This record gives sequence, structure tokens and C-alpha cells, in this order.
Amino acid sequence: MFNADENGVYARVQASSARRFFAYGVLFSLGALLIYAPLAKPPALPWLVFMLGFGGLVLWLAEQLRRGTRVSIELTETEVRDSTGRVLARLDDVRSVERGALAMKPSNGFTLVLKSKKPRAWAPGLWWRLGNRVGVGGVTSAGEAKFMAEQIAFRIATRDD
Repeated sequence: MFNADENGVYARVQASSARRFFAYGVLFSLGALLIYAPLAKPPALPWLVFMLGFGGLVLWLAEQLRRGTRVSIELTETEVRDSTGRVLARLDDVRSVERGALAMKPSNGFTLVLKSKKPRAWAPGLWWRLGNRVGVGGVTSAGEAKFMAEQIAFRIATRDD
């Protein structure tokens, strides 16, 4: 097992700069295009309203992704949290780690299956929590996420023995 750093963090997963920039650029471009197209050549009123609304929603999502991927996810002795201190899951509540090719997980990431349901939460491109599952990944580095998943799985295996 590895030693923690000076802050008690055993593993850290953060957004890859290139993936973060690419994802933000794609969402921003789509939102701008959805707003520009109906203004350049206005369609019927229902389509105009739909495209402007959907374009605004995509721009809002791009901003949420930009803000959400500024933080990192940290594994400590007792919990998985983000760098602002928001707890994603406590390790004593984690039942298993899913990281296989057929697992329902974010790209370059893993899913934690919890013993109890938690409130929904989401940081686009970084993590999500829905029911008794927490997905970590998206625009993250695959190597960092794999290391964290293995560390969590090791802690669960030694806890259950």
C-alpha cells in the first residue's frame, strides 16, 4: 500500500488539460451554433424558440463542465472527496468497484457501488452520483483513475477480511 501525502491523500484524479479544453470547446461551439443558426436564417417560431433554448442549455452545460473540472478527486483514508472537501462517498459505505469494459461507468473511469442511496449530484466531465452509484471519470486521465480504483478495491478487500 502507498503512503499518503502531507494532506492525507493517497490518490488524486484530475481532468486532463487537453480533454478538458476539447470537451469545453465542443460544447461551446455547439451551443454557439445552435444560437447563431436560427438568428442568421430564422425558422418558424416554434423551431426558433427550441433552438435558442437548446443552445442556451448547451452553453450552460459547457460552463458547468468548465467549473466542474477545475477541481480534482481525492482518496483519503476514510472517503472519496473533491478538492473543495465535498464528499462523494465514504469508504465504509462502498460495496464494490466496477471498472471493467462492460461496466456502466464514465470513460477513463470507474463506478463505486454504495451500500445505501445518496442524493444526486454531478460535476460534468469529472463525476456523478445517482442512487447507490458514484461514477468517476470523463475528461480524466485513465492511469490516475485506474490507480484510484485499485486503491479503493484493495481497501475494500482488506476491510472485508
